[in-house]
Amino acid sequence: MARAYASIILKAPVETVWSLVRDFNALPKWAPGIAKSKIEGGLDADVVGCVRSFYTQDGTHIRERLLTLDDANYTFTYNFEKPAFPVKNYIATLRLYPVTQTDQTFAEWEATFDEAPGDEGKYERIVSREVFAANWANLAKIIAAKKPKKPDGAVRWKGFAPNKVWTSRVIRAPIDKVWGMMRDFAGMGAWHSDITRMHMLKGVRSDKVSGVRDFYFGDGHLNEELLSLCDRTRSFSYRITKCEIPWINYVSGPRLWPVTAGNVTFGVWTGDWDASPQDDLVLIPRTEQNVYQKAFATVEQKLRKK
Repeated sequence: MARAYASIILKAPVETVWSLVRDFNALPKWAPGIAKSKIEGGLDADVVGCVRSFYTQDGTHIRERLLTLDDANYTFTYNFEKPAFPVKNYIATLRLYPVTQTDQTFAEWEATFDEAPGDEGKYERIVSREVFAANWANLAKIIAAKKPKKPDGAVRWKGFAPNKVWTSRVIRAPIDKVWGMMRDFAGMGAWHSDITRMHMLKGVRSDKVSGVRDFYFGDGHLNEELLSLCDRTRSFSYRITKCEIPWINYVSGPRLWPVTAGNVTFGVWTGDWDASPQDDLVLIPRTEQNVYQKAFATVEQKLRKK
């Protein structure tokens, strides 16, 4: 199965970008290769199951069906009803994430499909570069020129945050190098200035799920257990098993995405736990800035010095 993919950092808040791309019938407004479009049957463009019928500038007719639309997570998925290319089982997803450090947007577009024998890789390249990447680049130009405003009344996450801390930033280094540094569950002590004496208990490997790392964060002594590790999504999660800070049920972890426009990395770090509201007034901003954002920033600094 082929996979087409392109991603970019757009210089506008996620709510603004979502207002531009959410309309399933709005491709002609920001995709330069599309001449005209309509939703069949007079349906609204946010009715799941609706079909957009559109023409490219060269006259090619394409039909696509909206399969999912998710305002809470800034994403939609669709398939080909009448394909633009000789491929089968085409399903595409457009997804946005906020870059909380700069109030910009990480935007990704991907599709999976089957190519005919002899076409292996052909349409994967075409869709990635000439459709997804080209459309993202044009949208970036529109945002830079028109500087659209955030919609009135826009509420991030639609009123429910996914974790107590959901923080993100662009790391100015290729994803393979970033993941190569961050993947070592016992390696954080080598590049985070607040962490010392980090090692795996019982001498286990740092990529062993269920392994526990022992370390000091400042003067605090902690143990954290590796809960998951995934090279495909470049992510891991862990929980605190020993801590002097007044929180319980702490679960956290980062995930990385490639930014194909610029060959840099988008990183998200989440954390959730139980603590009193009064303690959270201190714990939430301290954890976001002194642990997660500082970790990403330090990784970038280390890699850019190499």
